[in-house]
Amino acid sequence: MDVLRCQTPEMVRKEVWTCLLAYNLIRQTILQAAQRGGRSLRQLSFSAALQTIAACWMVVVLGEESFRVKLVDAHLANLARQLIGDRPNRAEPRAIKRRPKEHRLLTKPRTQARAELLAGTST
Repeated sequence: MDVLRCQTPEMVRKEVWTCLLAYNLIRQTILQAAQRGGRSLRQLSFSAALQTIAACWMVVVLGEESFRVKLVDAHLANLARQLIGDRPNRAEPRAIKRRPKEHRLLTKPRTQARAELLAGTST
């Protein structure tokens, strides 16, 4: 959620709430995996959970009920094995590495900018 793409305040609120809902659902999945695997929440990888959920959500939705149950159980067992590393004395700077884009902003209608480009009068 580092970049909000919506333009109206109402849609920005919806986008923020959607991201919060997704975050909490991922955390709930991690909690279930931790409970089944006898692990602490802090031992399990958020990134692994996110990737697993993103990779299998379409299969879970489209599969039959018995298949879904087996798949969810397998993924929860797999997530319980995805431990984060022990990194003592780790210190990382809080800085953003995103660089500005090299292209200018489009400040006029696209059709007008395209016409200027084709006419060779674009700056």
